[in-house]
Amino acid sequence: MLQLNVKNETSRLRAVVLGSAVNNGPIPTADEAYDPKSLEHILAGTYPVEEDMVNEMEAFNKVFQKYDVKVFRPEMIENYNQIFTRDIGFVIDDVFIKANILPDRNRELDAIQYVIDQINPIKVVRPPEDVHIEGGDVMLWNDYIFIGTYKGSDYKDYITARTNMQGVQYIKDLFPHKIVKEFDLVKSKLEARDNALHLDCCFQPVGTNKGIIYKSGFREEADYVFLVKLFGKENLFHITRDEMYHMNSNVFSIAPDVVVSEKNFTRLNNWLREQGFTVEEIPYAEIAKQEGLLRCSTLPLIRD
Repeated sequence: MLQLNVKNETSRLRAVVLGSAVNNGPIPTADEAYDPKSLEHILAGTYPVEEDMVNEMEAFNKVFQKYDVKVFRPEMIENYNQIFTRDIGFVIDDVFIKANILPDRNRELDAIQYVIDQINPIKVVRPPEDVHIEGGDVMLWNDYIFIGTYKGSDYKDYITARTNMQGVQYIKDLFPHKIVKEFDLVKSKLEARDNALHLDCCFQPVGTNKGIIYKSGFREEADYVFLVKLFGKENLFHITRDEMYHMNSNVFSIAPDVVVSEKNFTRLNNWLREQGFTVEEIPYAEIAKQEGLLRCSTLPLIRD
């Protein structure tokens, strides 16, 4: 049995599900794009090719091996994008929560069923259908659970709005002892530079008291101020609109002092090293074209 344990974003990682880019399927049509960034690359003819994405994910896998992390991969589904495992489920404490994802993506959950079968069934839950919540919007910080959402009345018109207020309430009910704080995120169907698809597109903790943040990703300044007060301004690395677009906040922590980052994030990586982190730099710029990066392609199961 897998003894699940995830209480924050940065404790030493022991087991993770890493997505797969093998047999990723044909380049989608413009109508099939789930987000504005993919659409941009489909139209420009710069959408990533499978071989490059497989190589990038293998580089990530090698880092996990270096740190002796147990890695599970989804079973292969032919011609199907299985890179972003963060969307399909997530662990809080010792509970595995299946996400109600976009209906087209349900098969991705089936592909990790062999992992879910290793978890005590009473610790696996699936929210009711009206509850929308994806792992990219859920961020654990010890006593806190941060959740990205979209409070606009036009929620249903946005394929980029992935977590609703029913999702926030569901987590509050499931974890009454935690402080659940939701953040209203800026969404755009058309401009990737103004679309915080998930909370991890505009904020992520690193280490024990630091974080990466994009101020304009929050619809309410009060939400941004809340994080500044909680972490302290001097502990936050503020990214620019362009850095947000390239997903600088979507790095991944293997330990409180080890961060996996994209090798082109020069300004961020230098800051991390100045703060005393070991930065494992890997190429991930092709996968980034689908509006997802390192955190998006992982589903942590066990941290110390």
